[in-house]
Amino acid sequence: MQMPDFAQVGAPPFDERDLRFLFEHFPVPGIDPAQAVQMVHERPTTLESLLESDYVVDAIRDQQTMWLEVSPRLFFDILLRRALPGRRHAQERRTIHYLAHLLGLFTRAERLYSVQPDEAQRFQYLVDLVAEAAQAGPERGFVVHSHIGNYALFLAGICRDWIDARHRYKRRPVDLEYYCKMGSSYYFTASRHRMAETLGVRDVFRDLAQRFHYYRDGLERMQADFVRH
Repeated sequence: MQMPDFAQVGAPPFDERDLRFLFEHFPVPGIDPAQAVQMVHERPTTLESLLESDYVVDAIRDQQTMWLEVSPRLFFDILLRRALPGRRHAQERRTIHYLAHLLGLFTRAERLYSVQPDEAQRFQYLVDLVAEAAQAGPERGFVVHSHIGNYALFLAGICRDWIDARHRYKRRPVDLEYYCKMGSSYYFTASRHRMAETLGVRDVFRDLAQRFHYYRDGLERMQADFVRH
């Protein structure tokens, strides 16, 4: 089976471009990219400090060409932390890394509507994904369940206005809470599959299932405060 592209939960493998941006906008003078890479590998907490830094947040918000200067994953990893303020534990950092990577994938519309990359079939509605999961084998079922959680969280957090407008003005039967219940439920279901343990996403999926509203609220704040404007 193809390795799911969403299954990345560890510290991001930022490239030289991203590391240069981080260190150029953090008050640690005299560190070149090669030294930055070595420092991040030797002291992982250094990367966490950089991602949480006010200096780096201010820099990324001021950049007119930020999408050209940093990867989408770094962009979201920084802004998600600002949208989810407070002292965070190790599991939350892993979940944020996961979500930043996922949002980077979902910047491509064709990936947002596909269960796996390069698949021709597109799914716009959760009900169609549920039907797909019902007829899938165990491994395919895990990937579809995971995508339902990912897709529901993205829509509930990033597309709240769209959901509300469809429910209120177009009389669609599904509201925000429907997406929250679906996302939480399918993250929990995916977390119980043996592949979740194998791929290292079990604890992330459990965290997302248990605190779905917390992360959804963070995505909405990020969209409203940092992305939309």
